[in-house]
Amino acid sequence: MTLEHTWTPATSARPGGDDRKRKWTLGAVDLPAITRTYTDQDELIVLPNALAEDGVGRLVAAAERLRPCAVRKSVPGYKKSGSVSARDIHDLAPELEALYESPELIGLLSEVSGAKLLPCPERDPHRVALYYYTEPGDGIGWHFDSSHYKGQRFTVLIGVVNRTTESKLLCKLYEKVPSRERVDLAVSTEPGMLIFFNGDRLYHSVSKLGANEERIVLTLEYVTDVRMNPIRRWISDFKDAATYFGFRRKALK
Repeated sequence: MTLEHTWTPATSARPGGDDRKRKWTLGAVDLPAITRTYTDQDELIVLPNALAEDGVGRLVAAAERLRPCAVRKSVPGYKKSGSVSARDIHDLAPELEALYESPELIGLLSEVSGAKLLPCPERDPHRVALYYYTEPGDGIGWHFDSSHYKGQRFTVLIGVVNRTTESKLLCKLYEKVPSRERVDLAVSTEPGMLIFFNGDRLYHSVSKLGANEERIVLTLEYVTDVRMNPIRRWISDFKDAATYFGFRRKALK
């Protein structure tokens, strides 16, 4: 079974002012409708054009500013890409951190999910991060965004650059619902698109990038409980360093 999505474009925000201090503008949404869709799709919603056009420009500008910070990691048979952690975003792109911490965005996502969502602690490099798929074969294998925190973990993906026909977010819905037929969903993460899902429920991957293509995605992570026991913290920190961000911060040249 295949799903298709339709949408109404967002209204552009008025430009001007200090780009890093301007508030972010979200497109108008039909909250009851998207909440029903989120529930029906096993806690997944796709909102194309969730950010106004000028917001996409801000995302692209921040991603270019942070490109030299990207740490490339390859795990044979599983993933290959570049990543920029929350620490570099905090220092060099505070506007992305402001989007992550936006009360309007957190309030909307909490309403849709029916859970009180909280930002991850500042020490978590995944709380707000950029992923750069820039070399042929870049992608990531099938996985859940399982939580090391005591509560649930929710993921937001926002398209920044999508110059590719090969690399898409691939999803398998109802993977943990034995009574439901599985549904395969392929999403081309266009600039400004927002994808929101329960990380413990959605089985997903990113198909491999083709030659002369590029895909950049902003990811935001929220939880329902910020506590984590020391052993899980060590496992989480080691995994993040080994497979995403490295053991030392990459300095700008």
